[in-house]
Amino acid sequence: MLATVIHAARDIRVEEVPDPALSAGSDAIVRVVAACVCGSDLWPYRGVTPTNEPHRIGHEFVGVVEAVGPDVRRVREGDFVIAPFYVCDNTCVNCANGVSTSCLNGSWWGSDDRLGGFADGGQGERVRVPLADGTLAVVPGPVADDEIPGLLTLSDVMGTGHHAAVSAGVGPGDTVAVVGDGAVGLCAIIAAKRLGATTIIAMSRHPQRQALAREFGATHIVEERGDEGVARVQELTGGIGADRVLECVGTRESMDQAIRSARPGGMVGYVGVPNGGPELPVRPLFNRNVGVNGGVAPVRGYIEELLPDVRSGAIRPGLVFDLELPLAEAAEAYAAMDERRATKVLLRP
Repeated sequence: MLATVIHAARDIRVEEVPDPALSAGSDAIVRVVAACVCGSDLWPYRGVTPTNEPHRIGHEFVGVVEAVGPDVRRVREGDFVIAPFYVCDNTCVNCANGVSTSCLNGSWWGSDDRLGGFADGGQGERVRVPLADGTLAVVPGPVADDEIPGLLTLSDVMGTGHHAAVSAGVGPGDTVAVVGDGAVGLCAIIAAKRLGATTIIAMSRHPQRQALAREFGATHIVEERGDEGVARVQELTGGIGADRVLECVGTRESMDQAIRSARPGGMVGYVGVPNGGPELPVRPLFNRNVGVNGGVAPVRGYIEELLPDVRSGAIRPGLVFDLELPLAEAAEAYAAMDERRATKVLLRP
């Protein structure tokens, strides 16, 4: 079968790899219907995260269950499923506490799992899913083709944007600023509006993304950055700052922008993967009573909550996909996102 393999920085290839096989009783085999490229996939693509040897890549996919191990009880052959960007049992104490990304038995796609196997990367024709009962979310059928982009966002970006809003405590009537106009930042706008924010400031310099931000619920666009960006947010908030700020990038500059854009007593919800060296300035946080909360988003726990709104069309996160390519053109998908020619790319095997 075909799968995407990263060999080195900017060296993405689609190659023949062995078909996955059940290796533990809790496994399932999923035929991938759609996968995608994530902004965090760009860190190894750019060489920020080293690639020591070729390996499969990708961690967001939806598909149809083809086979299950003898210990699988909840997931059945033929089910349409959403796979979050990590593996979890959904039963351990950390999962029960709402932090399934810290599952005591969990693992990450494209790495060794804790049952002695290797969790496949998600950008392929088929994937072996460990801990299938906990990891996979079943979507009641039938599933229409035009639903697939929206459902695919629940594997990562919609749940991650939602986590930023939840972590910041967004509620009715809030003023929210969103730092980052990638797929996660755009989904954070959806989440802020869904949770009742009435003023949503999108920080974006990209015309197409600005338009989508407004469609999702942004009431204002701020193109400035640094001191000018902070001043502009304050201008839009009566000189005070935003009640909640959602940081969706993960660099030193974006975290600084987020913290300084919050009002005294405000809260920053951060979900940007911190590969750009962000730091927390404790004294300014202390002086202004600004809180910071967030981290790697436990999206598995949000799927059932968000799924009805995605399926009904109440929210339309699938619009973040502005380019669709066959799996065979995965290298172009990475290049398009790296060069900001695409917000997010959907891959069809």
